[in-house]
Amino acid sequence: MIRVENLTKHYADLRRGRLVALDGVSFRALPGQIYGLLGPNGAGKTTALRILSTLLRPTGGRAMVNGYDVVTQSSQVRHQIGFMSANTAVYDRMTAWEMVEYFGRLHGIDEESLRERMEAIFERLQMNDIRDLLGAKMSTGMKQKVSVARSIVHDPPVLIFDEATAGLDVLVARALLNTVSELRDQGKCILFSTHIMREAEKLCDRIAIIHRGKVLAEGPLDELRDRHHERDLEELFFQLISRHDEKVGAAG
Repeated sequence: MIRVENLTKHYADLRRGRLVALDGVSFRALPGQIYGLLGPNGAGKTTALRILSTLLRPTGGRAMVNGYDVVTQSSQVRHQIGFMSANTAVYDRMTAWEMVEYFGRLHGIDEESLRERMEAIFERLQMNDIRDLLGAKMSTGMKQKVSVARSIVHDPPVLIFDEATAGLDVLVARALLNTVSELRDQGKCILFSTHIMREAEKLCDRIAIIHRGKVLAEGPLDELRDRHHERDLEELFFQLISRHDEKVGAAG
């Protein structure tokens, strides 16, 4: 489970002063659920996910992953999560099998269990045809498969996907989304950030619309539609953002 309470993140900028990336963000994601963070580029989605992945420290608030605090128990948190983003690097001089094996060993999985686990993952993700392919020779879609495999090799209860389909063609993106759905059906708690409305509609059990570091709306998609009297998610999204920007402009 993921629990985020009043999370804030500020940066100091010599020219512009204090920059607010997150401003009191709160939400909760449960096992067997895909929780979507939906927002434009620069909304604060990646900042929130990097804090939950222990890559950044928050300025204020609290975040818990499967019962562990991301600041005071960061080592335990890292064992609870698998993290993947569109920018996850793949080593040019390692094969797909070597890369996934390396991350399995980092998590202390014994050799026999790791081999069994990897055989099952490579079969599920249809990766056997690239198991001996070097990273330098992989297509974008192949690299994404390797990134998914290494994020789930230690069978974490929580998975974090940050703009995971960015740059993928339609077929590869569809296969990745199907994999995410299967992981949800296995009982994983999944946090999925995107700015693609169709992905959010297809995948997410709950959605938080985030803009300029604030959560503008949160809940199941049907509930959000009823609450804001708008069936089209894209239109709902733009209405919320426009209203927020108008309010900020008027206050300024």
